[in-house]
Amino acid sequence: MSGKELRRGEVLSRVKRGDLKLSEAAQLLEVSYRQAKRLLRRYRGGGAKALVHGNVGRPSNRVNEERREQALRLIRERYGGEPHERFGPTLASEHLASDHGIEVPRETLRRWMLAAGLWSRERKRKPHRTRRQRRAHFGELIQLDGSHHDWLEGRGPAACLMNFVDDATGRALCRFSDQETTWAAADLLQTWVLEHGIPAALYCDWKSVYQRRPTAREQIEGSEPETQFGRMCRKLGIRIIPASSPQAKGRVERHHGTHQDRLIKKMRLQGIADYEAANRYLDERYLEEHNTKFGRAAAAGADFHRRLPKSLELKWVFCLEAPRVVSNDWVVRFENRFLQLRPRRNQGLGAGAQVTVEQARDGELRVLFAGQPIRFVEIEQPWPREKAARAVDPVPRRAAGGKPAADHPWRRYPAVEQPAAERGGLWK
Repeated sequence: MSGKELRRGEVLSRVKRGDLKLSEAAQLLEVSYRQAKRLLRRYRGGGAKALVHGNVGRPSNRVNEERREQALRLIRERYGGEPHERFGPTLASEHLASDHGIEVPRETLRRWMLAAGLWSRERKRKPHRTRRQRRAHFGELIQLDGSHHDWLEGRGPAACLMNFVDDATGRALCRFSDQETTWAAADLLQTWVLEHGIPAALYCDWKSVYQRRPTAREQIEGSEPETQFGRMCRKLGIRIIPASSPQAKGRVERHHGTHQDRLIKKMRLQGIADYEAANRYLDERYLEEHNTKFGRAAAAGADFHRRLPKSLELKWVFCLEAPRVVSNDWVVRFENRFLQLRPRRNQGLGAGAQVTVEQARDGELRVLFAGQPIRFVEIEQPWPREKAARAVDPVPRRAAGGKPAADHPWRRYPAVEQPAAERGGLWK
């Protein structure tokens, strides 16, 4: 027995004899009154020996040395490397459990890795910023951004990971694309709409893909600038909120950091060397695991996604639009393609009218006038009118100074001697 347990036995014996009150014994033992009652109950049941801790004399619950060495060996072989390549304790603990059946708490693994020199990450303090509270409803606000990075670590070209993150739940949807383009954002939004419904708002950067600032002419006219992606969102009734700083949309920015750590290492383990396989891996495995681990329940139970109207055809929602003017021969030109319009009589379309040409994702075209489709056929490029043929023997112009040119017709014929009478002989 330890000295602490002997002192407790002495004080509790005085309580048992009636020399001390239990409240006074609690003060002497420096424990709470309820704890003193528990100790007294054990003392009455088994004497001073009952005060000894139950784990005394038993082996500790620590992981044996063989298991520790096995875990560290796997980390060196499969999950180690340079500081920017190696797995952190949390991620390594997950893979040791899922891939090798070795269950090690992440904090225990962190201590092992620090002692073995396999982990030395130092956190850098950043300027303090007040964090914006999450939205309460799923679908109330979606944060959108693209992350340009060497995702395949040299096994392929650099690419952009388009990322949607729900602000309330942290649920993510990602796709790899060559660049952060209109079609890349539109394809991801269409996937989200088909899976969850139409969100209320999108939170994104001040980029020309999503939202641009008005030009000087637009400021004078008071017109709102609109991008192709913004026009798609307007058709769906989605409000675009531009962020003024990366910290404003910090949730999606933190997701970028998570993907640049965990996703890169997981794709390395899978041997992925192209982005087509990377997108399949996102759909089939990674996103489900990521959302299960990092997602959370919304503060409010209502889902703010709206249903997709049956009359709305997504093919012509996610399309590019361009205004065009009808020529005198009822032809509209779009990207060096010539569309011969064939409107109905009651459509009121004439030469000089402005129409809208829509181009779907698959390249199909549609022409609209006053919101109604116009029939058309695509024709070959019309040839320009031929210029009038020049004369076979044109008369050269006089040279400067009034002197006829050397090849002038006046110089082509020999001079004929004129009779004297014709030269003015009558005046002699």
